[in-house]
Amino acid sequence: MRRPRPGAFPRGTGSRTLTSVGAGADFVDAPADRTTEQEPVVTDGGRNVSRLWHITLSVSGRETPLSEVRRGLEQLAHDHPFLLTSRYANDHAEVRYWEEARDLHDAAAVALRLWGEHRSSAGLPPWEIVGLEVIDRQTYHLRVAEGYGPPPAAPVGVHPY
Repeated sequence: MRRPRPGAFPRGTGSRTLTSVGAGADFVDAPADRTTEQEPVVTDGGRNVSRLWHITLSVSGRETPLSEVRRGLEQLAHDHPFLLTSRYANDHAEVRYWEEARDLHDAAAVALRLWGEHRSSAGLPPWEIVGLEVIDRQTYHLRVAEGYGPPPAAPVGVHPY
């Protein structure tokens, strides 16, 4: 197993960072740069305060025995304490959990790394991420109260579709 040197970026990321891109001047329904209209990050004495984000990560790939998928997802739940629920079949899975992050960009970046970073340690199938939804806590609860969006993540755990 290859280990990165201390202070190195995760493999494949180089020194890239995530940035937001404005919609552009020709986008009629919004100002040229909507990033300035995002909900401000609440600060406490000059430091950023993180918020909770509900993450739904969908993965898919070559068929894998159900027992291996289940075992890998159970190990992921053990390794990742905020995991709420996982649903799986032999060729796809959905993982839902809460992530604490400063903003949507940080939450999405962490979510996009979750499957790859835990693939070997949890024995997850070599599937690719095919979907990602990141919503804030208020939006999640509003959707549930109105009967839209993902139902509450109950029962908690790893379950077949």
